[in-house]
Amino acid sequence: MASSILHITNGDSTTQVLSKLNFDGEIITWREMLCEGKTTIDVGSENFWKTRFEFLKSSYKTTKKTFIDYTLKEYRNLCKQKQQNEIVLWFEYDLFCQINMVAVISWLKRYRKGRKISLVCSGRIEGKEGLYALGHLNKKELLNHYKDRVELTQDDIEYADYIWQLYCSDSPLRLETVHKFNPMSPFVYLEEAIKAHLQRFPSIKNGLNKLENQLLNIANTQELESQNQLVREILKDQGFYGFGDVQYANKLQNMKKLFSSFNPVKLSRKGKKVLENQLNFYGQIRSDFSYLGGSKKYSYLYVNDTDKLLKITS
Repeated sequence: MASSILHITNGDSTTQVLSKLNFDGEIITWREMLCEGKTTIDVGSENFWKTRFEFLKSSYKTTKKTFIDYTLKEYRNLCKQKQQNEIVLWFEYDLFCQINMVAVISWLKRYRKGRKISLVCSGRIEGKEGLYALGHLNKKELLNHYKDRVELTQDDIEYADYIWQLYCSDSPLRLETVHKFNPMSPFVYLEEAIKAHLQRFPSIKNGLNKLENQLLNIANTQELESQNQLVREILKDQGFYGFGDVQYANKLQNMKKLFSSFNPVKLSRKGKKVLENQLNFYGQIRSDFSYLGGSKKYSYLYVNDTDKLLKITS
């Protein structure tokens, strides 16, 4: 007889931890990074996976075999899990996890109606400073998180699905005020994650977004010997993003003209002018194929003084 609990985790490291602690139930790993590239509302559909593969192939040179073996096979395994009474979601506070989380909830709303859905979400810990990933919790803290998991109401599920729909829409503007619709939401880190998402659109000041400017700033203020060192530095303090080294290496590829060298790391003259807002790099970095969710990244500008987005009319 199948176990009555299904665990869906944010990644392989969490899955390994749960397996070692002998948690009851099946464990499925959600292997996607929906915070990057184009997304469509219909999670799990043929169109959805086709869109995702096209992005991963063009941006990360992901082969079809890798995509099938790593992501699709695990997704198909999820589809087979139909017997469990409770589904426990294991996600973290950052944008990477929060976007995956609302997408998974949207899928569950459609394909697992009536199931009890609970959420374990790591972040702040009472008596400690900073934000903690699931992998940073000790055994006692992890078990306490599980014991205190939050059962999602139907309204919570509808809200998460609504956020996913907005994220996949061709305009990010409604996301600016969406947190006001549900201030009592159990998704306590979603507001910060959405704010972080909106700051990924290019700044009106120099055409680079918050993270791209952060990379330039670190490169300009620290003596670093290699690109890997630069990536390690931004990983130390990236706030609510939760990106990995591969994602930052990919960003740096698009910013090559702003560096004169990566061994050691040095900004070019153009890079320094962009960092000082003396030069706007928008025209040179702009791409019609760059998406954040359902929105074209370069169809909007982030206005730093008002923390608002501005639509560019063509």
